[in-house]
Amino acid sequence: MSQQLENIEEQLANHKLSQDDYIHIKEILKREPNIVELGIFSAMWSEHCSYKSSKVHLKGFPTKAPWVIQGPGENAGVIDIGDGYAAVFKMESHNHPSFIEPYQGAATGVGGIMRDVFTMGARPVASLNALRFGNITNNDDISKHQRYLVRGVTEGIGGYGNCMGVPTIGGEVSFDECYNGNILVNAFNLGIAKSDEIFLGLAEGLGNPVMYVGAKTGRDGLGGAVMSSDSFTEESKSLRPTVQVGDPFTEKLLLEACLELFKSDYVVGIQDMGAAGLTSSAFEMAGRSGSGMIMHLDKVPAREEGMLPYDFMLSESQERMLVCVKKGCEQAVINIFEKWNLDAAVIGEVTDSGNMELFWHGEKCAEVPVNPVSEEAPELNRPMSKPSYLAELASVTINDFKKVSNQTAFERLTKSMEVVDKSWIYTQYDSMVQTNTIKKGGMLDASVIRVKENGKALSMSADCNVRYCYIDPRNGAAAAVIEAGRNVAMSGAKPLAVTDCLNYGNPENPEVMWQFSEGCLGIKEACAKLATPVIGGNVSLYNETNGVSVFPTPSIATVGVNDDQNNVLMSSFQSAGNALYLVGESKSEFGGSLYMKEICDTVAGVMPTIDYKAELALWDLVIEGNKKNLLESAKDVSSGGVAIALAKMSATSGLGCDVEMSVADERDIFAESMSRAIIEVKLENCTLFEALLDESMAVEKIGTIGGKSIKVNDVEMSLQQLQDNYFNTFKRVIERDI
Repeated sequence: MSQQLENIEEQLANHKLSQDDYIHIKEILKREPNIVELGIFSAMWSEHCSYKSSKVHLKGFPTKAPWVIQGPGENAGVIDIGDGYAAVFKMESHNHPSFIEPYQGAATGVGGIMRDVFTMGARPVASLNALRFGNITNNDDISKHQRYLVRGVTEGIGGYGNCMGVPTIGGEVSFDECYNGNILVNAFNLGIAKSDEIFLGLAEGLGNPVMYVGAKTGRDGLGGAVMSSDSFTEESKSLRPTVQVGDPFTEKLLLEACLELFKSDYVVGIQDMGAAGLTSSAFEMAGRSGSGMIMHLDKVPAREEGMLPYDFMLSESQERMLVCVKKGCEQAVINIFEKWNLDAAVIGEVTDSGNMELFWHGEKCAEVPVNPVSEEAPELNRPMSKPSYLAELASVTINDFKKVSNQTAFERLTKSMEVVDKSWIYTQYDSMVQTNTIKKGGMLDASVIRVKENGKALSMSADCNVRYCYIDPRNGAAAAVIEAGRNVAMSGAKPLAVTDCLNYGNPENPEVMWQFSEGCLGIKEACAKLATPVIGGNVSLYNETNGVSVFPTPSIATVGVNDDQNNVLMSSFQSAGNALYLVGESKSEFGGSLYMKEICDTVAGVMPTIDYKAELALWDLVIEGNKKNLLESAKDVSSGGVAIALAKMSATSGLGCDVEMSVADERDIFAESMSRAIIEVKLENCTLFEALLDESMAVEKIGTIGGKSIKVNDVEMSLQQLQDNYFNTFKRVIERDI
C-alpha cells in the first residue's frame, strides 16, 4: 500500500474535507487512509459528485410517467417518443471552469454532456445552452471582462459542437449584475436511440473485464470536481490547471466507436469519465451493480511521464469511457477502438468483494469499500433561513417610481440585452448540420428537430426568469418549469419531461439554502401539476464570488413530441391580413418584470399569479388548434409583456401589426401575467378557432398583421427602427472591444 499521510491538517484542507469526514473515512477503512484513498473520498464526497447539501431537498421530485423509460440516476434520462424510438437528454453546468477559462470551460461542458447522452446508446442530434453573464453594456473593467467571457464561451460552444457535427439549435442568454463574479454555462444535449437498446452504467458479472477506451490520460483537470464545489475568491484566478482541455475530433471518433460497439453484444455496461474521472466512473458502475472491482492503474494509457496512481484516479482528461464487457470479447472491443484510432486497454475486472482494489505495477496501492463511498457520503441538512430582503421587496410596485410614457419604455425595452436578438452568438453555432432542424435559434420560443426515423418532431426549450426566482424562489422555479413547457406547447408539441440545472450560491449561507429548498418545492409542484416529470439534471452550488451569490437560477429544459414533423407551429408572423388573438387573462402584474428592471432599475414586487389549470388549458388549445390546422403562429407572452412579444414577432418576420388590447392601466401592455399567448389565425379560420375556446378562457381579438410599423395601443415604431434595435444592438455592444 502507498505510504501513509503526513501533515494531515494541510491534506484535509487541500482536499476540502473536514475533521468529521476524516474520522468517518477511518471508520469505513478501519485504518488511516493513504493519499490515493483520501483523493478518492475527497472527489466522491465533493458537493459536485455527492450532492451532500442538496440531496435532502431533491427527494420527492416527480420522476415517473408512462413515457419515462429511464429517470434520474443514470448518465441521462430517457423518454419514449413512439414507434420504438426514445429521446435521451440531460443538462449540466460548467460554470466554474467557464469563468476561469471561458473557451475550454464551455467546450468541455458541451463535450461532457454529449458523452452523457451517447454513453446511453443514443446518437446526439441537438444541443441547447442556457447562458448567464453579468453586465456587458458599460465601459468599466467588469463589463469589458464580461464581454470577453461572452466571446470566449460562444467560441468554445461553437468550436466543440460544430466539430462534433451536432447542431446547436437554441437556448437562452441573459444578463444581470448578479453574474458579474460568477457566470453560468448550462449545456443541454439530446440524442435518439431505439427504446429497447439503452445502455446503462453497470459493472457486473464476476470476472468480466473492465476496459478503458478513448483518449489517453494526462494531469489536466486534476481536482476539477473539488474546485467546482467551492466559492470563488481573488485567488481563484490561479485555478486554470483544474480546467479540462477538450478535443472534439477525438470525441467524434469516440462517439462513432461507441455506437459501433453498441451494435455488438459485447457490452455489459458503460460510463463516461466526467467529474472525478476514473474514480467516479469506476465507483458508480460498481456501486449500481453491488459488485467490487480490481483495477491496474499502470495499464491505463497515459500521455504524460511520471504519472502516479493519484493522478490516474483524479484526472479529468476528456474523451474517455470505462466499459465493462463480456469475458472473451476483449480483443473484439480493442479492434473496434483501434479502427477509430483510439486507445483501448483491459485495466481490471469485476469482483464480488464489494471493494475497489487498485494496483500499481503489481502492488496494491489502495483498497476502498465501494458502497460506503457513495452510500455514506455526508448528507447535510444545512441551516436555512428566509432572506430578510424578501419582505422589503414585496411591498414595492411600479407606482413607487416616476412614470414614463409607454413610447419611451418601448424604445428602451426593444434595446434591452434580454430582448434583442443574439444572432452574433448563435450564428457561430452550426444549427443545420444533420439536416433535421425545423426551428432554430432566433426563431423564438422552442427549437424543433424532425425525427426522420418515425416522422415526428421533438420540441425543446430552456428557460428561467431569474428575477422571479430572486423575489419568490419557490414560484420563480415553478415559473421556469411553466415557461419551458409553454414554449414547447407553442410549437404544437406536447411537453413530456424536463431536465434541470439548479444553479445557486453558497449552501453554507442559510438564506441560499432556503432559496434552494424553496426552488425544489416549486419545481416539484409544477412538474406534478403539468405532468412533466424530472428525468435527470444537475445541481451547481457555490456560485459565489467574494461572498456575493448569484440569484437563484434553476434552469429548466423541457422536451415535447409533435406527432407530425410537417405540422410544426412557428412563433413569428406568417402573413399580412391575418388576425391576432391574445389568449389568457391580463392583469397589472409587474413584480420581477423586465419593465421594473429596465425602466425602474429594480428587481422587486410580487410575482405574477400562477394558475396551472389556465396554463394547461392554453397548452391544449394551441396543440389541438395546430392539429386541426387552424393556427398560423403562436408566441408565449413573457418578459416585457404583450408589447415585447409582438415586437419580437414583428421584427423576426419583417411584418408590422396594428394592435389594440384592453388594459386597466396603460402600462399593462408591458405587464407579465402568466398563461398567455399571442395566436395568429387566418380570417377564414377565426370562427372555427373561437369554437375551440373554453368558456372559462379569457380571449381578445386584438388586431391584424400588416403595414410598415408596429402599433400597440399608444406605442408606435417603424419596422425599420424596430429591426435595427432588435438585430443590431447586441452586435454593437459585444464588438465594442474588438
